[in-house]
Amino acid sequence: MTNNDIFKKLRVALMLRDDQIVEILELVDFRITKSELGAFFRDEKHENYMECGDQVLRNFLNALVIHLRGTKENPKSPTDVLAKHKAQIPAKEGSKDRPEFKAKQKDEEGARGDKPGGKATAKADYKKKPSFKKGPAKTPVVEKVKYNFGKNKK
Repeated sequence: MTNNDIFKKLRVALMLRDDQIVEILELVDFRITKSELGAFFRDEKHENYMECGDQVLRNFLNALVIHLRGTKENPKSPTDVLAKHKAQIPAKEGSKDRPEFKAKQKDEEGARGDKPGGKATAKADYKKKPSFKKGPAKTPVVEKVKYNFGKNKK
């Protein structure tokens, strides 16, 4: 895995735009333009592709730590910083707004099965067979015929 791959994956995972990456790199006094930064994210076969050096990735990682955690004097919560980035991303016009998936918490007391109202009663309900209503009986279209298969019975 190359430095460019690592840089790309961090950019996607942290939902960072190019201008945000430039600001992050300025935290450690490393100046880079958007066009130089864009060259790191291009396809390897592109004519303007440029390899990301160790120095650039090292400075980005050090700046990212300062950006997410803050300094000793002024600490930050990384979850707040990431939530702020997520809020800045504009919603796509074609996408439907759907609620985020939230896992339901298990009912620990009810799931034990030793008290009524738990899974033990749920299993008893499960054992009941469903009753299906039968409609009117169908009349046979063809009469029943007995075949002898060539055997004559007398």
